[in-house]
Amino acid sequence: ILWKYGKLFDLRQPSKIDIALHHVIDAGQHRPIYTPPYRRSPHNHQTITEEIDNLLKQDSIESSTSPWCSPVVLVRKKDGTTRFYVDYRKLNDLTVKDSFPLPRIDDIFDQLSQSTYFTTLDFKNSYFQIPLAIHDRPKTVFSTRDNHYQFKVLPQGVKNGPPTFQHIVNQILGPARWKHCLAYLDDVVIFSRTFDDHVSHLDEIFNLLHTHNFRLSFEKCTIATDRINYLGHHICRGEIRPNNDNIRGLLETPTSTTSKEIFRFLKGAEYYRKFIPNFSRIASPLYKYNPSNSIHSSNAKPTLFILSADEQAAFKQIKHILTTDLVLRLPNNALPFKIQTDASQLGIGAVLLQAYPEGDRPICYMSKKLTPAQQRCSPIEQECYAIVKAVELWRPYSYGNHFILESDHKPLEALMRKSQINDKCERWRLQLQSYNFTIKHIKSKSNTMPDYLSRSPVDHAEDDLDDKVMPTFVSIRTQTDTSDHDTFSTSSIVGMVTTRSRSRQLPQSDDHITTPPNTNRSDVKDSQSALLTSKTTTYNSRIGYTGDIDQLKQAQQKDPDLQYITHHLNDNKYINSYLLQDGLLVHYEQHSKPVPCVPKGEIRNDIMKIYHDTQANGAHFGRDKNIKKIKARYYWNTMNSDITNYVKSCIRCNQNNPIRYKPPSHLKPIEPPEGVWHLLSMDFHRPITPTSRRGNKYIISITDILSKFVIAKAVRDCTADTAARFLQEEVICKYGTPKCVLTDNGTHFTSTMMKLLLKRLGITHLYATPCHPQTNGQIERFNSTMDAKIAALSNQNRSDWDDNLPFVIFNYNTSYHSTTKTIPFELMYGRSLVLPFDLQNPNVSLQQSAVTIGIVIIILLAIVFFIYRRLRRSIRHRQPLALQALEASGLNQLHPMGNILMSTLRRLDTLEQSTQPPAIRYASSPALPPLKF
Repeated sequence: ILWKYGKLFDLRQPSKIDIALHHVIDAGQHRPIYTPPYRRSPHNHQTITEEIDNLLKQDSIESSTSPWCSPVVLVRKKDGTTRFYVDYRKLNDLTVKDSFPLPRIDDIFDQLSQSTYFTTLDFKNSYFQIPLAIHDRPKTVFSTRDNHYQFKVLPQGVKNGPPTFQHIVNQILGPARWKHCLAYLDDVVIFSRTFDDHVSHLDEIFNLLHTHNFRLSFEKCTIATDRINYLGHHICRGEIRPNNDNIRGLLETPTSTTSKEIFRFLKGAEYYRKFIPNFSRIASPLYKYNPSNSIHSSNAKPTLFILSADEQAAFKQIKHILTTDLVLRLPNNALPFKIQTDASQLGIGAVLLQAYPEGDRPICYMSKKLTPAQQRCSPIEQECYAIVKAVELWRPYSYGNHFILESDHKPLEALMRKSQINDKCERWRLQLQSYNFTIKHIKSKSNTMPDYLSRSPVDHAEDDLDDKVMPTFVSIRTQTDTSDHDTFSTSSIVGMVTTRSRSRQLPQSDDHITTPPNTNRSDVKDSQSALLTSKTTTYNSRIGYTGDIDQLKQAQQKDPDLQYITHHLNDNKYINSYLLQDGLLVHYEQHSKPVPCVPKGEIRNDIMKIYHDTQANGAHFGRDKNIKKIKARYYWNTMNSDITNYVKSCIRCNQNNPIRYKPPSHLKPIEPPEGVWHLLSMDFHRPITPTSRRGNKYIISITDILSKFVIAKAVRDCTADTAARFLQEEVICKYGTPKCVLTDNGTHFTSTMMKLLLKRLGITHLYATPCHPQTNGQIERFNSTMDAKIAALSNQNRSDWDDNLPFVIFNYNTSYHSTTKTIPFELMYGRSLVLPFDLQNPNVSLQQSAVTIGIVIIILLAIVFFIYRRLRRSIRHRQPLALQALEASGLNQLHPMGNILMSTLRRLDTLEQSTQPPAIRYASSPALPPLKF
């Protein structure tokens, strides 16, 4: 179905929804408002011109003669570049509010509660897909020093965008709404009771979206899964509960160790005491820490202490009450939303509330640390940052609804009413234009819970996206995420493969803006985030599991199945498979090390995400490699099926992995070499489009035929000098001299330079049969695998493919190989590998034995012979299986005498010099008359 409606995910060109309903800007009979263009520096004029050219190319704007005009605002970022905005505040003040209703969230959850399979869809650049009514386009005019321009699509920051989008989606989904599909603004969910029904429903909804020319962001879609996070809640087979992220901000705050911290927590809890029966009795052990007491006065120097058992029980009970259904309720659209925020030198905190007649009830909590750089920011920047993070975190509730934002920082009361002198605050103000809210100042004593959350932060710090140094080509921002590089053809993104035809092209990814990993971290746990969250993990799919032993132990204690095993370890059923190590339940099998048992829930999904999606640990390799990699580190009883389903449902893999077919042929097995580094296969992979940012255009790679170990490097050209330098510096100087090297007949390998180099080193040079790449099939097959994995990790422009190449090579070398039934890295180095994420948990690291170097050498020499024998035996065993599979498919054609065959003439003198992809070269070759065999 994804391939049937592949155009939905084609993001190469912007599109507009094909529907009669357009966005209308009703400003009444008010006379046009004109704000003249601001004075600019020559550099800023150049920035505006580039953005205008980009918008014109996408057909998003057009020239205008309208008397209306809103100002263009350029906000400077930390790296010196600027962002492009249009400030529509004055126009929004005149616009009549659109009261088209949003669906009630509680009604949505009622509809989802009986379903088993779910798909969530996310629209790409949803605003820029909405056409703007022709008679209202003049109201969106902005000016430059050269011309007037008006938008043809809905621009970001214009009022009434959410209700218009809801109206359009409702109209398109039609009768399917409330039956098996629902939409809350641009968050669409398809739900079904059976998988067959779900397939049918997917086909119906995709057909509707395809008919109306929608575009989806495939990276943010979740296809055919049994659990989803939707509108801030976790939904799984009839169970609907608040997402752990909503309550973690309070649930995971550390136990207070000073009187001020305890009293701060108590005052925060008192804000909701009307909803907590017997609050005074429960909290009574903590009231002695009131600063009014002489022992714990406000002027007393803070001292650290440990709470008594009664005090700890009271502290935990109040926290439990505040994070369970006794206080938390499903959101109700009929009641106003309220967000309270606060910031301190340590972090930021916020609470999402709803105003019930009896008082404010909490829905979600946020508690986040600040990076060292953010801690040095001014108070107004910290407070403004807390507002932005809270509003965007709770977008399902804040977007499209009017809400009250309460802050105890008085200067921010006028944030949305006038421009800010501070560049950061001005940029954040423009980001919040699309939200409809009123900022209200409250006293600090009424802002107690956000104050406590900000001073006891939980979530890891995050750099502001614009504080990171970004390439200049992504420095200008509008609603679009495209650039001049988006027009390249995807047919040759990472080379064609000649061993077996690929029946489709590499699609585009939607990761246009990619950010370097965080390096500013305030504690040890934060250090692995750069390796856990790669370019392929999206903002709405954060990995919650950090590899922490205590986190795994706590999760095991909440799993009833694992608790049952823990209490019955002496039973015959479990005694030979499970044991308890330092409070952690582990599973072990014969001839393998014990590995931790993983409880049900999000941790399993996080582990699969870490070892499949991330750059350093997974790189989107296939099912078997993922199963072997995870089994060496963790255990749960359904892991084979879970990992299989996870890999099958990975949209990046489905979009980038080639569909192969075997052409009719006859296989001739090649005898495996005697040992590792005896026979290497070497090749240039070309052509690669686009050229990378560093100017690299080719990949030269070499693989060991026996161990399958690969070395590859991105290079600028495919000359003999490059090949010789690569062989000498990257292969021989690092790994030693091989006995034989197998290459094709390209001039870069047949040159005098290469012949002299190999002759002086004593290396035998073998050549593949001309026009028969199957001779060098192992390296060609690897190139095909490399293509798909680089495409899955790269950004939308593919301009960073050479940055991702080392991660792909690393994951290939550290993954199980089905032919050798082992890991190339281990064959090459004689030791078990440790992946980046393994370092976070000593229980899942593959530790080495502490023995002397002499014993290691003796053991290795004794074992190497047996390993090589086993490898050769495994390869020989695999070869007839491949032959049998080919014969069973009817493709292994042994032509009897007398058959009439067609043949093709290929000119050897021009074949290797051609720069066309192989499929194009071969199609243009002259044909010979039919011949009798």
